[in-house]
Amino acid sequence: MQGTLPTATWQDELRDSITTLEQLERCVNLTDDEREGIQEIEGVFNWGISPYYASLMDPDDPDCPIRRQVVPRIQELQDELGVWDPLKEEDHSPVENLIHVYPDRVAFCVSSVCATFCRFCLRKRMVDTQGCAIGEENLAEGIDYLRRNRQIRDVLLTGGDPLLMPDEQIEDIVARIHEIPHVELVRIGSRTPCTLPSRVTKELCRRLARHQPFWINTHFNHPKELTPEAVAACGRIVDAGIPMGNQSVLLKGVNDDTAVLKELGERLVAARVRPYYLYQCQTLKGTAHFRVEIERGVQLVRGLRGRTSGFAIPQYVLDTPYGKVPLNYQYIKGREGDDVILESFSGKLWREPNPKEAD
Repeated sequence: MQGTLPTATWQDELRDSITTLEQLERCVNLTDDEREGIQEIEGVFNWGISPYYASLMDPDDPDCPIRRQVVPRIQELQDELGVWDPLKEEDHSPVENLIHVYPDRVAFCVSSVCATFCRFCLRKRMVDTQGCAIGEENLAEGIDYLRRNRQIRDVLLTGGDPLLMPDEQIEDIVARIHEIPHVELVRIGSRTPCTLPSRVTKELCRRLARHQPFWINTHFNHPKELTPEAVAACGRIVDAGIPMGNQSVLLKGVNDDTAVLKELGERLVAARVRPYYLYQCQTLKGTAHFRVEIERGVQLVRGLRGRTSGFAIPQYVLDTPYGKVPLNYQYIKGREGDDVILESFSGKLWREPNPKEAD
């Protein structure tokens, strides 16, 4: 089963979100682990699933990649390594809800609610079912910080999900930030094209397209998420003149397979969405059952090289409190005299003349 359920507006669909065990049992045949997880995480982790995204779940397969991403499991309470804030974002917040790690970029959390609550959400400490948009006082403080720090050229609006705010409020925030002379680029990070595609209206796209340069980064993790509705939502964004990128998370049991990553990348490109990052799952509380060993992740991405278009391959990274670290396979095997030894995608070695530069 797939597709948007019959509701009048995206707001209606959001209000009809699945947030109780009884509602979820009408959609899927829950396992004991899932049922126990839902009962035991109350008061620890929030959860909720949009009717649209729930319609993509296989009701009889607990290993369904959609289901694994959003249905709580008891394993979330068995993670001894995870912490609440693995990136120490609060240590990098000179203003409430604004995170400044890189010299020229900031992330500004302007919403604390999502259409669907991912079990691996980096900001699960902040996001809840009663979330709301940023208050005017906090917003003004953040914009003032941007004005005072002239090295900032790139602002990412994130959350939560900024696109769950009213059209007028989103556009107002984007416009106010774009008015700052040294800010060259505004971006929004949103999973609504994947989890609530009805939210991506032509009117919203028209409003945002007026404030260029402007990008939207979305979040698809599995080819099954690229339904006709989701692809159409991405199409409305791109057709309005807004470029899109995709940020995935490497998740055990969801996409930890080279063939799955290949299909995901190729289908994203076909939808005119550029695969951007593939994140290593953080040591976040409640996510031990999702984590893939970094060494295996490197080999999974290595398996894509030479077997699909280069722009269909995301950059595999680990985010740290000090910024993102690329997790790359080492294709440079060494130097012999004036030659550098390189490994091709097929494993064949190539000796490339590479004399030292003259002074």
